[in-house]
Amino acid sequence: MDKEKIERYAREVGADIFGVAGIERFDELPCEKHPRAIFPEARSVIVVGRRITRGTLRSVEEGTNFANYSLYGYDWLDNRFIALTTFRISEFLEDNGWEAVPLSNLPPEVPPMGVKVKKEAPPPNVFLDFDDAAVRAGVGEIGYCGVLLTSEYGPRQRVQIVLTDAEIEPSPLLSEKICLYGQGCSGFCPLDAFKGEKEITIAGKKMTVADIDYGRCTSCKNGAMPNRYHPAGRPDRLASFCIRSCADILERKGRTKNRFKTPFRIRDVWTVKQETDLYRL
Repeated sequence: MDKEKIERYAREVGADIFGVAGIERFDELPCEKHPRAIFPEARSVIVVGRRITRGTLRSVEEGTNFANYSLYGYDWLDNRFIALTTFRISEFLEDNGWEAVPLSNLPPEVPPMGVKVKKEAPPPNVFLDFDDAAVRAGVGEIGYCGVLLTSEYGPRQRVQIVLTDAEIEPSPLLSEKICLYGQGCSGFCPLDAFKGEKEITIAGKKMTVADIDYGRCTSCKNGAMPNRYHPAGRPDRLASFCIRSCADILERKGRTKNRFKTPFRIRDVWTVKQETDLYRL
């Protein structure tokens, strides 16, 4: 199927981010993390996303309203706005004769919750790592803080997936560097959850990331939220101090294309190290 045609439609129905990976880019993964475990005939993996508007993070940055992000950046954005875009892309593919499996971004850390129905198949449920898939689809890279970065928005997006048996020209892997890779980022966590660093490789692309103690993130009061789907999933950190700091420094260094008239961080930044302690840095 023509890639430009489907990307054009995807953007018409709200996608800010679009990339395609051929199924062979996932061959290094075990069957319990492979798209073909869900759809054996899959030939292409489409990654689509919508931005978290910078203004959605504003009230968290000011420390005065966390509910706005919980709706427009956390719940509604994923479960309503992107979900509708993902579903319409699936309808578009099926209107053109290709099967399409829309997938919501459920935590890949969730253990199996059922028994095998076939000897050769993994047990349900199989949940894919969407950040991993986004790298394979050329959408972005994993930054030092451990989240997906794109050249358009830095860490400010959420993504979903469509599996299809249509053969679509794959997007090239991202060659440009977005992340500053540790240049000041190691000090972004008020709770000292960054415990050194490690190198990861996805589809041959090497990235240096922090070794993060996510147990500390679960108690973070600086904008992090619990995983809304399962306690085994990583906390949502896209509005946390570390990721807001990442967004700010990437903008200041000109690493993101979504530009603004004023800097994101324009006042003293607040952090909470303990439930009862408020610090100004």
